Amino acid sequence: MTALFDKNCNLVGWQKDNQHIFDNNMDWVAYISNSNVWSVVTGNWIGVSYGLNVRDVNGNTAFWNPEQPLENSLKPLNPLKPLKPLKPLKPLKPLKPLKPLKPLKPLTPLSGWSNLTWGQFINM
Repeated sequence: MTALFDKNCNLVGWQKDNQHIFDNNMDWVAYISNSNVWSVVTGNWIGVSYGLNVRDVNGNTAFWNPEQPLENSLKPLNPLKPLKPLKPLKPLKPLKPLKPLKPLKPLTPLSGWSNLTWGQFINM
């Protein structure tokens, strides 16, 4: 399990095996398919995973992990919504990991941070 932080270094969720995203209650809220992130709540495409970090559909970093460098991205010129994959089976609820140390605040990516909160992101 890998911790996910918002731009203010608050722990917001967890990523498991680059396949599933859980909130702090260990509820399954999103899944990753071909680097695209899909909301379990709405079924919508909500972003892109790159390593341990997640961008919104506009290419702005929304959530990050200090083990993965922040990469800059420009807004896609012609963003095409990817084809919706088959929803994977609901994973078993994992044990809650120990709370990680709060990381140092990173430099702002050139493309800026996403304005979406965790709740807005997973409910898009």
